[in-house]
Amino acid sequence: HEYAEGMPIVDFHCHLSPPEISGDKRWENLAQVWLHGDHYKWRAMRSNGVEERFCTGDATDWEKFEKWAGTMPYLLRNPLYHWCHLELARYFGITDRILSPETAKGIWEECNGKLSEPDMSARGLMKKSNVVLACTTDDPVDNLEHHQVIAADDSFQIQVLPAWRPDRGMAVEDTGSFNEWVDKLGEKADLVIRDFTSYMDALRKRHDVFHSMGCRLSDHGVETVYAADYTDSEIGAIFAKVRGGGDLADQEVFKFKS
Repeated sequence: HEYAEGMPIVDFHCHLSPPEISGDKRWENLAQVWLHGDHYKWRAMRSNGVEERFCTGDATDWEKFEKWAGTMPYLLRNPLYHWCHLELARYFGITDRILSPETAKGIWEECNGKLSEPDMSARGLMKKSNVVLACTTDDPVDNLEHHQVIAADDSFQIQVLPAWRPDRGMAVEDTGSFNEWVDKLGEKADLVIRDFTSYMDALRKRHDVFHSMGCRLSDHGVETVYAADYTDSEIGAIFAKVRGGGDLADQEVFKFKS
């Protein structure tokens, strides 16, 4: 720990939002920082029996935070427990309390007041954390406009680079969603995707764009190990079937993802 504590952060995988960094986003309250986009916290709340409206629904920010505080005591030994209290200590100076239903209101008010300080913006928090480089998670059809804005801003020295996350390009199990994505890919690559070969061409064109923006990493959400035998002609036929609106058998999905 003593060796690593003072080292700068080079983060090759993060869930930071390029638009928020580009616009140097500020937050009104702690729920907006913690709960508006963190699926790990949502999952923990669901596991604790919290209704969905308090996770991703129409509950107020305070109501969502209150439910999160009620979940916290049950997360001891979970990384979320340690991460949240580390963040309370490092960024908000709260070291004398743990988050619980009893302390929720006081922590809420104290942190919300702290968030109004000039250096508590998206970029300010990255500087506080000694980040030198962060790779975001980006779909091949993303236009990377926010990365361009960040890169062109000489006043912000932290590198924010895209990482190639092509999960939707493999998600042939959902015919409608896959075809919608392929259509968008064709538009972004300025190619008519007629078959698997032109599909690969479109992906290569987008990959070249990512490379030009500094992308050197590929990031994959792999649910299981795909290792089915297949031939090029089988993959071409599977692609044609799904592009024609057909639903694939499980073995066809497995072959395509392999």
